[in-house]
Amino acid sequence: MERINKSHPEEFILLGFADRPWLELPLFIILLLTYPMAMVGNIAIILVSTLDSRLHSPMYFFLTNLSFLDMCYTTSIVPQMLFNLGQSKKTISYLGCAIQLYFFHIMGGTESLLLALMSFDRYVAICKPLHYTLIMNRCTCILLVATVWLGGMTYAVSEATVTLHLPLCGHNTLDHLVCEIPVLMKAACGEKGANELTLSVVCIFMLAVPLCFILASYASFGHAVFMIKSSEGRKKAFGTCSSHLIVVFFFYGPAISMYLQPPSSISRDQPKFMALFYGVVTPTLNPFIYTLRNKDVKGAWGNLVRSVFTSK
Repeated sequence: MERINKSHPEEFILLGFADRPWLELPLFIILLLTYPMAMVGNIAIILVSTLDSRLHSPMYFFLTNLSFLDMCYTTSIVPQMLFNLGQSKKTISYLGCAIQLYFFHIMGGTESLLLALMSFDRYVAICKPLHYTLIMNRCTCILLVATVWLGGMTYAVSEATVTLHLPLCGHNTLDHLVCEIPVLMKAACGEKGANELTLSVVCIFMLAVPLCFILASYASFGHAVFMIKSSEGRKKAFGTCSSHLIVVFFFYGPAISMYLQPPSSISRDQPKFMALFYGVVTPTLNPFIYTLRNKDVKGAWGNLVRSVFTSK
């Protein structure tokens, strides 16, 4: 342990946008506004899905988990960003960096697998409607969600632990807003080829494989929808799944561009904008995407608000 403590700095200096200080105040204001919006929006999704008995179905059980993930995702990085943007000394302790690294990647890995699970739920609902309640029963759903969380934790713990043990040779400056695996790996010294290759292979399983599964599910889903004779039925089926497709696009597009290339080839500002996107934009937009395009959620939210005012 003594050797490990000496090989790592006590704290990291996060450069952020030090070369563009004029960005800091607008960014601070944006984070200060969007963080509460993300928290309120996701809490609202969890509340209506839990309190309204009509939403006690597998789809909304998975959506509740997604909202909880987004809350944890944004909380793992945004408060620290706000703290650093509000002062001249932009640092994070080694322990704080390690905790952030684990939590940020646990949420990211779990969300990647959860989105694939949600597409499987929609596939069964559309393509095998008569067997839906039998296949997606409560015990199965809980087991699937537990497996997804376990998969995300296994990925994050293994990759983050390996990254934290890379030698930094006295370097304690990170050109980033937060602690993230590719940036720490890029800052490490010595031979990193094996670590970069391992990260790329693991990310193929955590990103590319779930995305291929989602695309295959929606290909089968699209074929099944076009077989529906009722135009109203087709419209409802597309409306149910379009929200999920938008979220998939927002999540996998930037993630693949960030994690499926060697950390040494990542541009200077790419990790910063990706962290802002995942930590701020996605958690803020997801509740609105699912609410605005889902009549059941809007109806449940309206009923909840009316019941609160009626009781008062």
